[in-house]
Amino acid sequence: MSRRCELTGKGVLTGNNVSHSNIKSRRRWLPNLNQVTLMSDKLGRSYRFRIAASALRTVDHRGGLDAFLRKARDTELSPRALKVKRDLEKAEAAAE
Repeated sequence: MSRRCELTGKGVLTGNNVSHSNIKSRRRWLPNLNQVTLMSDKLGRSYRFRIAASALRTVDHRGGLDAFLRKARDTELSPRALKVKRDLEKAEAAAE
């Protein structure tokens, strides 16, 4: 399983550790990923995602999973999240 947020696309960053004597060695910064269950109000069911802690705060700020997915770009979403977004769009179209 890749170390990538399913909602924002945030992944591993790379760079250098620099010692006091200016010796450089490669290192990696890993995203703070958490397994969470988010509820979709329109679809009436819950979904499990592996997302970054910052993404969870963004979901809460935007007003839930439905509002987040409505505003999110398709290129950032994982295939599972993209399927949920498509189902959400179909449910909203059927409601109109």
